[in-house]
Amino acid sequence: MLKVGVVGVGHLGKFHLNNWLEINNVEVVGFVDPNDEVATEVAEKYKLKRFFDVDEFLQLCDAIDIVTPTNFHYEWCERAIKLGKHVFVEKPFAHTMDEARQLVKLAKESNIKLQVGHVERFNPAFLALKEVSLNPMFIEVHRLAQFNPRGTEVSVILDLMIHDIDIILSIVKSDVKKISASGVAVMTETPDIANVRIEFDNGCVANLTSSRISMKKMRKMRIFQKDAYIGIDFLDKKTEIIKLKEPQDKDVFSFDIATPSGNKTIAIANPPVPQVNAIKKELEEFRDAILNNTQPIVNEIDGLKAMDVAHQILEKIGNNRISR
Repeated sequence: MLKVGVVGVGHLGKFHLNNWLEINNVEVVGFVDPNDEVATEVAEKYKLKRFFDVDEFLQLCDAIDIVTPTNFHYEWCERAIKLGKHVFVEKPFAHTMDEARQLVKLAKESNIKLQVGHVERFNPAFLALKEVSLNPMFIEVHRLAQFNPRGTEVSVILDLMIHDIDIILSIVKSDVKKISASGVAVMTETPDIANVRIEFDNGCVANLTSSRISMKKMRKMRIFQKDAYIGIDFLDKKTEIIKLKEPQDKDVFSFDIATPSGNKTIAIANPPVPQVNAIKKELEEFRDAILNNTQPIVNEIDGLKAMDVAHQILEKIGNNRISR
């Protein structure tokens, strides 16, 4: 039985807590949260212990789930790792690159499991592509959200775009060659809307737009590769593949088109989308990595790489502001 403690039971923390309580082979020992009103409500509703003594809390846990504002990630990660506790920490991995690098070092030295909460890796629409060979040459992403003061302690890059950065880095499998970026701070002191172009050594190009001041929500990724277009709707949990039809393609909608090289048959397929809860899935995978001594799907190196690209983007945006 894995003993888990939750740090931070605000909006997202409650989702984590609800899911932990439903996961097999897990015992939730309690939680830590500085907000008396929130903590009292959670303790009464879930009949869980609120800890004031951090040392006691950590000693009773095998693993902790950190769902705090980003600027508290490092201190909680460091303290837990040094005690040999496994760590799940929400994205972004840390507040600064120096903190992230130090946590990678500590995790390696302590031989613990560390997973970063890039939840879109577990989105059903993305999981539907598990058996599909992805070799993108062009990627277009739009992640738009309505304004919400929660999460604005970081820029839209680290709040929203980092989800897509992580997904792209996981499928492109090439080093970043060049980044171009522009962004505008509208409602907060950091960029609230940004457009980014990432060029990779293998020739792939990704264009990303993220906004947290939109009138409507959108979370779509379009992947273009040789002979195929793949559309992923993270919000509505839908996936579409349009490609040249192959002999093994059965029960798919298809039609013929005329091309300079002759007629081609185009197939449109909607791969089955698994009915899973993304947050529960990522927490289950973290549990399994600990119990089976395997590598977490989104480990500390993945978290560091996504942060590195995000901070390069922020630097580019800052330089563009100065040059104007």
